[in-house]
Amino acid sequence: MEMSEELEANTMDSLVDMPFATIDVKDDCGIIDVPQINLERSEGNEWLSKDQIKKRKKKHKDYQPNYFLSIPITNKEVTRGIKILQNAIIQQDKRLSKAMTNDGSFHVTLLVMQLLNDDEINIGIDALLELKPCIEEILQGKYLTLPFQGIDTFENQVGFVKLAEGDHINPLLEIAEAAKRTFQEKGILAGDSRSFKPHLTFMKLSKAPWLRKKGVQKIDPKLYEKFISHRFGEEMVHRIDLCSMTKKKQSNGYYHCESSIVIGESSTVLKSYSKETPSWPSGDKNGGEPDDAELVRLSKRLVENAVLKAVQQYLEETQNKNKQGDGSSMKTEEADRNGTGSDNNRK
Repeated sequence: MEMSEELEANTMDSLVDMPFATIDVKDDCGIIDVPQINLERSEGNEWLSKDQIKKRKKKHKDYQPNYFLSIPITNKEVTRGIKILQNAIIQQDKRLSKAMTNDGSFHVTLLVMQLLNDDEINIGIDALLELKPCIEEILQGKYLTLPFQGIDTFENQVGFVKLAEGDHINPLLEIAEAAKRTFQEKGILAGDSRSFKPHLTFMKLSKAPWLRKKGVQKIDPKLYEKFISHRFGEEMVHRIDLCSMTKKKQSNGYYHCESSIVIGESSTVLKSYSKETPSWPSGDKNGGEPDDAELVRLSKRLVENAVLKAVQQYLEETQNKNKQGDGSSMKTEEADRNGTGSDNNRK
């Protein structure tokens, strides 16, 4: 008995709504090869035994990213423009509504990685915190602003808004490389062998696999031709999150976040999310007490969590306020003017 279209879509939804799942691992991020890491030496630069090398090679072979570093897109001008784009496409083909990225999930991916258990997640959190001073050195106290303009696809399967060219490219690439290096030095399988291509995904055909049965094999460039060179606005990067691809999303539609750092001129805090019931490394299941170092760490998390939320709210309000009244509100008619006669950026 064949699976109904509705049941198939519902079954796949929990998987394809992730940034990298099934076909998306290749199409959305270009992850077709495992990262290249040194398998002969340990972190202490000591030679590994044959058994250790064998275990690492097996883990290396089974590499499947399930976590990623995310730059959340929160500027309402950008998100509003993407919604207009999505609606324009849906008006032309209503079947594609199921292929659209959901509200709250818009982001730019810096790095993908594999974290298999709580210990590895904690190592990932530590790596993210260690990444913060590297980013501060790269930015030299300045903000990093990402302007989005134009549309492109990965093999006509994943549609994304492009990052415009400019002085922001080099520092962003440096941050991505620093992130990859920092996580790999911690022994985490992270990244891939292809070059980093920042993008903002707005639709994936893999979110609705039944579309192929309906004859939708690719994203037709005509669907977004009016937006081919459209300016969607700018995102001021103020936060980088360590997110899960598999855990339940937050109520606002954004991915489950294990840890975050705040960056930019107002970067004075960093934060790690703590679980509702923390487990003490120094205690047992029956109520062992945490040691002093763990108490300090948890106290910092509580304070930093509150400060982070305040900083994030301030930055978002400032960013959105600066956009009001400047005549840059997005309309479909404006997209018509900007997109006419420009086909150079199509794949």
